[in-house]
Amino acid sequence: MESTIPHNAEVVIVSAFRQKVSDYQQLVKTRLTLLVVFSAVITYFTANSGNPINWFSAAMLALGGFLVVASSNGINQIIEKNYDALMIRTKNRPVATNRMSVAEAGIVSTLFGIIGVAIIGIFLNQLCGLLAFASLVTYAFVYTPLKRVSPISVFVGAFPGAFPTLLGWVAYTGHISTEALILFGVQFLWQFPHFWSIAWILDDDYKLAGFKMLPMNGKDKKSALQIVAFTILLIPMGFLPTVEGSTGIVSGCIALIGGIVLSYYAFRLYKSCENKDAKKLMFASFLYLPVVQISYLIDKI
Repeated sequence: MESTIPHNAEVVIVSAFRQKVSDYQQLVKTRLTLLVVFSAVITYFTANSGNPINWFSAAMLALGGFLVVASSNGINQIIEKNYDALMIRTKNRPVATNRMSVAEAGIVSTLFGIIGVAIIGIFLNQLCGLLAFASLVTYAFVYTPLKRVSPISVFVGAFPGAFPTLLGWVAYTGHISTEALILFGVQFLWQFPHFWSIAWILDDDYKLAGFKMLPMNGKDKKSALQIVAFTILLIPMGFLPTVEGSTGIVSGCIALIGGIVLSYYAFRLYKSCENKDAKKLMFASFLYLPVVQISYLIDKI
């Protein structure tokens, strides 16, 4: 039986559906969210190493973590709706363009947050659920509005940004240990060269919205020096799991080399203060975290 819907109408429906899917992908920042989930899950496997894997728990961590991060990103875009519309990078986001109403984004983001925290708290443990809730609240309601107030927002945002490591560890062990805090510290410090290099590249765009993201509010030697300082701190922190005895020498050397490479690019940025060196630091930081986290896992197997 042939469809009674005119061909043009079918095209419009399919196009509208694809746009809606695209809008939700932008709302939750799918790729970024998956990277955060990766960090939590690989830390879960690291804590679990040497024991049979509970795949159901790992799946609940991934699902709950995805929904919590998606909720945070959605709330972020609601709060920054008018500011996103001012920036080239974000002006086409669904809420900023009114393709998606604030009410729709708010309902979806709230549901995602509630369901995500509930999944983690019920199927994993209560401490894990509390950490997930704290991460959501800190990112959406502290870090987000602080971006227009002070560069300290990056420091504040680094806490929820590093929470996935705690989530992954606590999801398996049920408690926060020294090992968990060290892995948290690695991801915490990693965010400074990562996000400040991005902020350096996008400085003009951020200024259009009044966001104060660089440490000294500008692309100068003082800001670059702080990037160098925080990046250098990542060298001993990345090696600390080996010193503490939770991982072996191989992963320690990989983290050590990774930290030195990042520091090299940070120092090049300090010397030139040019976007091309900020991009090199940014791309190096993209590689650092997954490579180091995977090495920690492999070294414990």
